Amino acid sequence: MLALGLMSGTSADGVSLALVDLRGKSLRVLAHATVPYPPKLNSRILRAPSMTPAELSELDFELGRVFASAAARFLRGKRAPAVAGSHGQTVVHLPSSRIPSTLQIGEPSFLAEALGIPVVSDFRPRDMAAGGEGAPLVPFFDEYVFGGGRPRVLQNIGGIGNAALVGRGIRTFGFDTGPGNCLMDLAVRRMSRGRLPFDRDGRIARRGKADEALALRLLGAPFFRRPPPKSLDRSSFGEAYLRKHFPLGRFRPEDVVATLTLLTALGIADACWRFIFPCAKVSELVLSGGGALNLALVGNLERLLRPLPVRTSADYGIPVLAKEPAMIALLAALALRGKANHCPAATGAKGARILGKISP
Repeated sequence: MLALGLMSGTSADGVSLALVDLRGKSLRVLAHATVPYPPKLNSRILRAPSMTPAELSELDFELGRVFASAAARFLRGKRAPAVAGSHGQTVVHLPSSRIPSTLQIGEPSFLAEALGIPVVSDFRPRDMAAGGEGAPLVPFFDEYVFGGGRPRVLQNIGGIGNAALVGRGIRTFGFDTGPGNCLMDLAVRRMSRGRLPFDRDGRIARRGKADEALALRLLGAPFFRRPPPKSLDRSSFGEAYLRKHFPLGRFRPEDVVATLTLLTALGIADACWRFIFPCAKVSELVLSGGGALNLALVGNLERLLRPLPVRTSADYGIPVLAKEPAMIALLAALALRGKANHCPAATGAKGARILGKISP
């Protein structure tokens, strides 16, 4: 089965697409791309949590059209998939609220109309209805692809970071580790007044000097110590967090980016040492997501986790920017087949469920 996956992450910088070939337990990425959002759309998405119902409804349909247009262009000249999966754009993810909830937008009906195939979307709510946090979803993909090999940590670094422990004879589990690219991206946008969306290759962080004492103090936040399962909303490490701990004028902008890059690495390393390494003798850390391209972040991780080898999913045939949309493609294909498609040990759900709603 060929399946198409679309993923719009917490950074809201664009929609990523991947076309995958699924044969038994084998998964191969045939093509992938990321379509950036125009700056005005990006800023509107980031404002979504504070929109009126009418504004949010309009954005829901606008994103649905954007996804459909991007998918149709992406598939030109390629073999047609049997199903498409769309994660949608997370507006809020509140698993610890009085009434736990989550909201992803990007109306899938437009994808179904544009492509003429079933579309599976809205994966998180069923997991939450079964007592889980609705996230992270990636550990299921990690187990599917890497579960038969030696023990590994699979660390995805999107807007939020998430880790999974997988391997032969291991009960897969995973959780959100803390900020991924979200704080670094916000700091770069602030220092560049919106001209730069992120720290390409970690160049800005490498020009700055990290405040290690401050990063370690921030690592003392309760979330980092809380045992899994656990997941995060982007707002937990958003604008308010940046203003509180890094007020304008107190630090050199490059030092802010360097310190946040170190904090992101510390969150990942602490999660490994605190929750993962006691469970198994791990052979390597495998990175994916945009953060895997940040050389300053990767360098910090190599130092903090030494002598553990740090590699990327590209070493195993899965481009680092293709993993999340490939994961959504896999979840969609399995949902269409009526098969369970999440990892209850990662989300805290009561048992295996079939996640997603199908738009025929």
